[in-house]
Amino acid sequence: MVNFYIGNSNVVTAIPNDKKPKFFSFGIPTYTNLGDQAVSWAQKRYIENEFPEYEFIEILEEDTEAAIKEIQKVIQPPDIVSFVGGGNMGSLYLDHEIARRRVFESFTDNLTISFPQSIHFEENQHGEIEKKKSQEAYEKNPNLYLVARDAQSYHRMQQTFKNHVLFTPDMVLYLQPKTFNEGRSGALFVFRQDSEKVVDDQLISSLKKVLDNGKRSIEQTDTVLDTVDRITPESRRKLFKDELELFSNQEIVITDRWHAMVFSVLTGTPCLLFGNSYGKGKHAYFDWLEHIDWIDYTDEDDLERLTPQIKHLLTLTKHPYDVRNDFNQLDKLIENHSKKFSINR
Repeated sequence: MVNFYIGNSNVVTAIPNDKKPKFFSFGIPTYTNLGDQAVSWAQKRYIENEFPEYEFIEILEEDTEAAIKEIQKVIQPPDIVSFVGGGNMGSLYLDHEIARRRVFESFTDNLTISFPQSIHFEENQHGEIEKKKSQEAYEKNPNLYLVARDAQSYHRMQQTFKNHVLFTPDMVLYLQPKTFNEGRSGALFVFRQDSEKVVDDQLISSLKKVLDNGKRSIEQTDTVLDTVDRITPESRRKLFKDELELFSNQEIVITDRWHAMVFSVLTGTPCLLFGNSYGKGKHAYFDWLEHIDWIDYTDEDDLERLTPQIKHLLTLTKHPYDVRNDFNQLDKLIENHSKKFSINR
């Protein structure tokens, strides 16, 4: 039996039979990557804040097949289907891509939105095979809009698919900056331990020595939690808030995680971002965040050059920033759909 998540705590096993148009959000993760959990939370806040005329309904990725069958029985023309953003469209995380294909090819008569994410099909036989499968599935849906969160992905999506492609920031950047306590101490290292990792462990150790001057505590963590086994829409908000509070307590964050940098943006925490295996953080940084003083990106691996860069970041403080207008393409897409069906707010 499928659990449909509506509102903050209302879990139902049947889609509400009311007149309110529905906004179905597929692909909601239960794994413990707080970056992806933050994306699903931000997407929910975006729809509920900006388009309250829709009833926002979340579907866990593990329930994809069963939920498709249930929704196909009741879906109406004004309803919108979406797949959660974040993560990666492509061949790296195939379970997610298979679920994405199934959703896109199952609701071809409804506006379908793939929320902002990156794209990377590996340049090998496996990548080419999976890319063709995705092309075949996506092309079945003439009402599908793909949303890229960085310029590199925007151009790659245009080259790869025949669908409409939009360009907006990562959904987590929709959220408002958070203020916790003002006391900061220590440095937080947030590095991935997966196939996207490119930063050498020896360099990380050297950077820790630069920041450990006998007074500053050093902590290493990841945005993938090992303290819980599963996260649902009922538990993610508190975990996300706790993560932001952790970031807000730091003097500086050193990371190769895109969302660790975004958490630093939200909390006004100086941050140096290193790249991953296919450049998603680098391109998204230069597209949307280069103007934020306390955030910086580097491809550097020379400690002598990195040291002054880090010391400079430690002197910087937060200032106002606003990327809200950068979501305009997504705003207009949904607004025009609402007008088409005379949906009143």
